[in-house]
Amino acid sequence: MFIFTVMSGSNFIDYVKINCKSGNGGAGSSHLFRDKLTSMGGPDGGDGGRGGHIIIRGNAQHWTLLHLKYRKHIKATHGEAGGKSTSTGAEGEDVYLDVPIGTIAKNAETGEEIGEILEDGQELILVEGGKGGLGNAHFKNAVRQTPRYAQKGLPGEEQWVILELKVLADVGLVGFPNAGKSTLLSVVSAAKPEIANYPFTTLVPNLGIVGHRNDQSFIMADIPGIIEGASEGKGIGLRFLRHIERNSILLFLIPADADDIVKEYEILLNELEKYNPDLLEKNRLLAISKCDMLDDELQEEIAKTLPIDVQTLFISAVAQKGIQALKDALWDKISNDPFAEG
Repeated sequence: MFIFTVMSGSNFIDYVKINCKSGNGGAGSSHLFRDKLTSMGGPDGGDGGRGGHIIIRGNAQHWTLLHLKYRKHIKATHGEAGGKSTSTGAEGEDVYLDVPIGTIAKNAETGEEIGEILEDGQELILVEGGKGGLGNAHFKNAVRQTPRYAQKGLPGEEQWVILELKVLADVGLVGFPNAGKSTLLSVVSAAKPEIANYPFTTLVPNLGIVGHRNDQSFIMADIPGIIEGASEGKGIGLRFLRHIERNSILLFLIPADADDIVKEYEILLNELEKYNPDLLEKNRLLAISKCDMLDDELQEEIAKTLPIDVQTLFISAVAQKGIQALKDALWDKISNDPFAEG
């Protein structure tokens, strides 16, 4: 059974910056043993407890980072001091932040990647709590029988962390604004993305479960359209390209009424390559949309001009033309892609 969640512009948050501060380690104890018969015995001070970590945890029920948007400062508690009888102080309480699968954590100052959440329940420590100090029981030796000192606990860490979500999908729709991506997604799945005849209708990713033969299915993502210069941050720019990285198959969609289909395809490839050359290693298909406006003769003429190094199909989401052939072609590529998520 698949659970489909619609993500609207006001609810879909794919980037947050949070300040994380772990707990300090507790101090070790310098206690000396005492009882009714012993006024000053040997050292029996326990260790301090470690400070609390701040941890992100994968949660398959989350599709967005919205719940973290207003939690700018995350603090864990401190470890407690060690006690007598070599008792260790309590550890600080860890703070868990549930995040969607596909979330990447980075150090906000250096840009260095801390790690990535790829599975439900996977945990990743963002900042570690400080270690607890050693109690004086550790420092007893033949020369110093009653050491009266213990270690202080180490301070916790504090740093700004960026959490970025990359949408997980088997198929990512790649195209200029108004190429018909949202219309296609609405036809092949239960998704209901906003559709209108103007650029940038889609401002956030929309996911749809695409049903196929024999009760098979795969996930398709309609992501905001590329414009020339997107790799330099123009338009929606890098936010779009970040999501494309997690798609197994790229479906390039170019409308039949484009001024120059081949040129648009080359621009799309160029933007992907400038952002991340590895994107060109992904399996891809080229679909010419809105082909209901073409007669057979014109379609044949256009087909002669198209690149020969990519499988091409002519489709019309409105007229339901070529849709099953497209799903078959996508399923074939997904089934034969060892890195596919589906």
